[in-house]
Amino acid sequence: MRLTRPMLAATAAAAVLVLAGCASGGGADDRAADVPETATGTLEHLAAEVKCTPNMQTDADTIRQALCKKGEEKYVLATFSTDRGQREWIDTAKDYGGYYLVGRRWVAVGHQDVVEALRGTLGGDLEVGTDHSAHSGHSGH
Repeated sequence: MRLTRPMLAATAAAAVLVLAGCASGGGADDRAADVPETATGTLEHLAAEVKCTPNMQTDADTIRQALCKKGEEKYVLATFSTDRGQREWIDTAKDYGGYYLVGRRWVAVGHQDVVEALRGTLGGDLEVGTDHSAHSGHSGH
């Protein structure tokens, strides 16, 4: 099994969340009102859609992962060669908390406000990781 790459990728995603400070942006009113059709394409194509110059962290056959910036905040943008590889990566990374924008063989990981803003351009589905640090004022379920 290739658990090393998903675990390595998840660690990188967790590092971005730690670097970004794990602050929550407050409430977003717009929720699913204006969500476009989910984008598809290469990491470079998706990055161009959200006006990011990707800082490549992993460039492998199974996963391509880059850091992007939106204002002062950083987020991870990753593409996958298989649906299964994507799901394994997300399931592992979610243990570190965070917010995930999930599309067809791609994911963006960052703070809630950043991910919600990206959703306005890329579409996709929002998923929330399990928060092991009780720093955000949420008492999860």
